[in-house]
Amino acid sequence: MRVLVTGGAGFIGAHIVTALTERGHEPVVLDALLPTAHPGPPDLPGAEMVLADVRDAEAVRAALRGVDAVCHQAAMVGLGKDFADAPAYVGCNDLGTAVLLAGMAKAGVNRLVLAGSMVVYGEGRYDCPRDGVVRPGPRAVADLEAGRFEPLCPVCGAELVPGLVDEDAPVEPRNVYATTKLTQEHLAAAWARSTGGHAVSLRYHNVYGPGMPRDTPYAGVASFFRSSLARGEAPRVFEDGAQRRDFVHVRDVAAANAVALEAAGGRAAGSFTAYNTGSGEPHTIGEMASALSAARSGPEPVVTGEFRLGDVRHVTADSARLRRELGWLPRVGFAEGMAEFARAQQRASSGVR
Repeated sequence: MRVLVTGGAGFIGAHIVTALTERGHEPVVLDALLPTAHPGPPDLPGAEMVLADVRDAEAVRAALRGVDAVCHQAAMVGLGKDFADAPAYVGCNDLGTAVLLAGMAKAGVNRLVLAGSMVVYGEGRYDCPRDGVVRPGPRAVADLEAGRFEPLCPVCGAELVPGLVDEDAPVEPRNVYATTKLTQEHLAAAWARSTGGHAVSLRYHNVYGPGMPRDTPYAGVASFFRSSLARGEAPRVFEDGAQRRDFVHVRDVAAANAVALEAAGGRAAGSFTAYNTGSGEPHTIGEMASALSAARSGPEPVVTGEFRLGDVRHVTADSARLRRELGWLPRVGFAEGMAEFARAQQRASSGVR
């Protein structure tokens, strides 16, 4: 199968290209190769390279020639620095996706796998001992400043127990990046209905691993900690470090993309399906920082009590649907993956995947 991988020279995209090549597919990479993201030419043996921005309709049209499926990874990632980043996020993520889907519709390419994100949920699942499953609203600044980080039951005010969020949970994006990721899904669903295509969104949880960007305000928390340790500095852990996340290795995410691409052709025409893509092993931010520090024999993490508006407290994945329907299983455990990542090479700063 000939597969166009947008953003295929980026952190996750490059691993997907490798996975596709190993499975006998023919990847075509479309990437703008922005200097801030790519310090040198990409090392992608076996892949055809198209140097272009996904918002360039003519370049997309040319790249889609002879393609059987598209794996759409190109996106601006992270929370950004402030709301002034909003036009860049919307342009890269949503306009770029619209241009790509329009090109696919015209070219008759009917398989799409999208890099989705768990951020579309807002907070994860919470259970109240009295009121059952509840959805707390955004945390108040006054509570965060006072060190009250845990959301309480919006009905009775009781303490909540965090659980695993599944794909049927309501979506509630709480920042610009999250909003653009949900819009990408809506565009993909509209494309599928209009063209009879098959669209899958893999809602990535916290992806980490070799080749992750370093020293950038746009990268994930694992990258922040790893960059600090590389400089000989202690990782700075926000809030109290007890935030729960699902850290999933990039090679497992790449395998999920390959499996989803191969399975897309067997789905009903006009379908859109979302899959959580996580390890199934919830860990706290503090545990992750400690694991990286220990693996590098570096300084112990420092819990600062700082916070970022727009961050959620807990969100961990129920990836049972992906395992059940596509037979995907994560292979890299938390301890093994963090030990590898602690010593792995990182790439230069980037804001675009």
